[in-house]
Amino acid sequence: MFSPDQENISTTPASTKVPVKYGELIVLGYNGSLPSGDRGRRKSRFALCRRPKASGVKPSTVHVACTPQAAKAISNKDQHSISYTLSRAQTVVVEYTHDSNTDMFQIGRSTESPIDFVVTDTVPGSQQSHGGEGQTQTQSIQSTISRFACRIICQRSPPYTAHIYAAGFDSSKNIFLGEKAAKWRIQEGQMDGLTTNGVLVMHPRHGFTQDSKPGVWREISVCGNVFTLRETRSAQQRGKMVESESQELVDGSLIDLCGATLLWRTAEGLSRTPTVKHLEALRQELNAGRPQCPVGFNTLAFPSLRRKEILDEKQPWAYLRCGHVHGYHAWGGQGREPEDEVVEVGRERECPMCRTRGPYVPLWLGCEAGFYLDAAPPTHAFSPCGHVCSEKTAAFWSQIPLPHGTHTFHAACPFCVQQLAGESGYLRLIFQGPLD
Repeated sequence: MFSPDQENISTTPASTKVPVKYGELIVLGYNGSLPSGDRGRRKSRFALCRRPKASGVKPSTVHVACTPQAAKAISNKDQHSISYTLSRAQTVVVEYTHDSNTDMFQIGRSTESPIDFVVTDTVPGSQQSHGGEGQTQTQSIQSTISRFACRIICQRSPPYTAHIYAAGFDSSKNIFLGEKAAKWRIQEGQMDGLTTNGVLVMHPRHGFTQDSKPGVWREISVCGNVFTLRETRSAQQRGKMVESESQELVDGSLIDLCGATLLWRTAEGLSRTPTVKHLEALRQELNAGRPQCPVGFNTLAFPSLRRKEILDEKQPWAYLRCGHVHGYHAWGGQGREPEDEVVEVGRERECPMCRTRGPYVPLWLGCEAGFYLDAAPPTHAFSPCGHVCSEKTAAFWSQIPLPHGTHTFHAACPFCVQQLAGESGYLRLIFQGPLD
């Protein structure tokens, strides 16, 4: 019951039917799929599986004092390379050679063929249609995600470790770090550098479990070294190197591309995570308890996971100060209101049960199973969005500071990335009826 696509998580090299799954990347802010639907390489969740032939690369020859013409000639060869422009007259080019022990996966905004997983900027709350039209605003905003943002290198043999590096190779198999990019020399003539807006990674302490605690955000360099954060995302001065930490991804690692944040789940971690089928069973169990609106006495029901963004007449609503769950109603604002007035979602209202004033919002089940820490019933809701999940899941995400803009962090709901509000960012729901 707990293992999603168990047949895809084969860990035996002898398996011929399905490839070994290294893990999955899940974009925060999407509740199971993109608003317009998952298509091709543009989706909310991407599985990294062992390729039929190894696709990894590793550094080989370093060309130290290249003229721009010589650098261009090396870059034009049919192999991967990284060019570090030191001045108009000097470029260092590092050639990369094929690595038969690893597979490479590339992530970025570009739709060119080297990109395996196309990621666009996530707009907080863009899935919340509230019975009306969706708000796919992602195309209209100026993107801060790099076209070739990062690459992940996975070992083809057990334990299938995954390492992350800033920047990805373009269609010419090149990475170019221009004069203005932060770059420096390391040992034996090798170079390293940072991308414009950087690739940030945070590994949770105690893994992605019920005991998880937030880790510390770090920046990953082009060569995979770990640094403290710059003063702002695109500052020229790099942070301090943290030699005791690694760029190896662990279950629950968060990767921020400055515009979208990805969650890394290992195949082993996913095998312990509830599936969509399990979430559907929890939804049916919740509805089978026939929770009632304490005012209208009508039975409430969470809509099916397929209709997760469309307001339903039986939809549960809640007051986010006290947690009392009601059906939809148009009273309780300042002064009297006509019965048929459309309620403005999130507007402060008075709970008829306890007279506490607070935002009044519809509740939505969190449908992205990969964000759950356990398989407990959905008893808690994030504030102010109203996404519902288990208590441990809500408590974990409410503690995670996610990068926002160029130098701020705040906790957000993983299902819609709306910034959390209130004392803890989430609250226990109080259902009326057999469930309470």
